[in-house]
Amino acid sequence: MSAKLGRPVAASEVIWLPQDVVTARDFGGANVIKNFLAAYGENADVFDAERIRFTFDCNAPANTAGYATNQQICRDFARLRGIRVHDVDAGIGSHLLIEQGLALPGLTAIGTDSHYNILGAVGALGQGMGDVDIAYAFRTGQVWFEVPATVRVNIDGQLGPNASAKDLTLAVVHHFGSGGLLGRAVEFYGDVVETLDLPGRITLASMATEMSAVIALIPPEASVLEWLAERAGVPTETITADPDTQYIEEVTLDLGVIEPMIAEPYSPTRVRPVSAVAGEGVRIDTGFIGSCTNGRFEDFSEGYAQLEDGSIVAGVTLKLVPATREVYGQMLSEGLIERFFQAGALIHNQGCGGCAAGQVGMTGEGEVQVSTSNRNFRGKQGAGRTYLASPATVAASVRAGRITVPEVRR
Repeated sequence: MSAKLGRPVAASEVIWLPQDVVTARDFGGANVIKNFLAAYGENADVFDAERIRFTFDCNAPANTAGYATNQQICRDFARLRGIRVHDVDAGIGSHLLIEQGLALPGLTAIGTDSHYNILGAVGALGQGMGDVDIAYAFRTGQVWFEVPATVRVNIDGQLGPNASAKDLTLAVVHHFGSGGLLGRAVEFYGDVVETLDLPGRITLASMATEMSAVIALIPPEASVLEWLAERAGVPTETITADPDTQYIEEVTLDLGVIEPMIAEPYSPTRVRPVSAVAGEGVRIDTGFIGSCTNGRFEDFSEGYAQLEDGSIVAGVTLKLVPATREVYGQMLSEGLIERFFQAGALIHNQGCGGCAAGQVGMTGEGEVQVSTSNRNFRGKQGAGRTYLASPATVAASVRAGRITVPEVRR
């Protein structure tokens, strides 16, 4: 924020922050336009069409007339003003910004997405906002912020042989709870964080919302910077905290050897080891791999490793929703789609999946699901009971028909 404004800013100060990227998705996009036209008039233009995007990911393709109409409202508005639309075939908007080099270290972005702070995975400041704020930013290119205080979190520990970034993330969520980082920016450090690949960093950053954090920032390391530079077509530098940074709090989490973890209904904070829940013999009906938290190619590869010498048990379904078209294409080219199909999985087109009403991954009353999503509130993914876990735990569980500790497959 200081760099963007060209002057020092302090926690609790209210500022007007310029934005490098502003987006609206199919959920809320039509209301953004409604507010924009009401405030500025039918002939008003946006501040910079190149820095505005529409993304259709919640309901893709639209399965209700209401969603279809809202998407078309966005298309019509975009055509008149030269704004790019990432349509129903593109995938999750925040992932598209990362893939296309639009979210880079030090950049600012806002959108109508409660998990926009996922951009902290590449050291960008992303924040989800409401329709009125986004409409104002469409017009002016800026929005007001109360500068958050920053918490530094040092994580001591290592991933066990059958654990992954989602297990680390659930352990962190368990520690802070739903309000432990309320209104804070958080920076994650530690050897286990530095060893995470980009999909793993996306997983950790994406659940900042579940801890009520404004943003979870992970300083990009060399391989992430190289990947981003290739996508952006320009040299990319990391962003780090100043040596004299004043943290409101510094927390060290000693997680030891991290084992597979699972969040029980109906809260992402009700986290226990998978081994403890497995001992209770919890039978499941469905599994889901996808969402902005675990929808990358590496996530699906992690899941399939639990199925490569077996298949999904009769009476249980596994539903897959890749995050983007690029991820779907990689799964096709590397044969992962076929292998999942042979194991008995259902593969859907790219998008948010079960986090949005009416999409693949919703549950019915009495249904028990284990999912890689980020939220399992009552009614969030339907009327059933959803457990949150890693792709490996989901796949191992649909193979067994009950919540099961994944095998070591590395």
